[in-house]
Amino acid sequence: MKLIPITKETGSAIFHDVGRVIYQDDPNWIAPLDMEVENIFNPAKNSCFADGEAERWVLEDDQGQLIGRIAAFVDYKKARKSDPQAGGVGFFECIDDQVAANLLFDTGRDWLKERGMQAMDGSINFGENFSYWGVLVEGFMKQGYGMPYNKPYYQKLFENYGFKDYFQQFSYHIDLSKTWPERMI
Repeated sequence: MKLIPITKETGSAIFHDVGRVIYQDDPNWIAPLDMEVENIFNPAKNSCFADGEAERWVLEDDQGQLIGRIAAFVDYKKARKSDPQAGGVGFFECIDDQVAANLLFDTGRDWLKERGMQAMDGSINFGENFSYWGVLVEGFMKQGYGMPYNKPYYQKLFENYGFKDYFQQFSYHIDLSKTWPERMI
């Protein structure tokens, strides 16, 4: 396996392509807008860069096929207020392979350790906590735009690595293909 940092030379398109590979046969996945994700990693668009930093990587298999990605970030202002000081990982996508997932998680962990972080939160986003947060553990159906969605095996990949559930987040779904009750109209 080969880990590739996202740089100006590699370009960011490869980072977005990982999701398209992982979910290519999943009719429930709604691709986030590339530019919306890019804005999170753009210091001119994300105020967290005023006192923080972020890095992204993709993972290829031995045949050069994309099999995973991850981002790591630290907001030093928030980290100084937490005990232990924690950074985060997010935008995780991976095939169902614990070795590949562990390599991605280890990469994020090591990057955070180099920056003095003692703990790693995930899956989170470098910024607001209303999108791109969490691992979906039930309700694997079409989600609203911006709601968490991932393959069912992600929970196992995170838990086998050692992540614990410290916060439960709920998203809601209204099936618009069904007739609405009178009292709702």
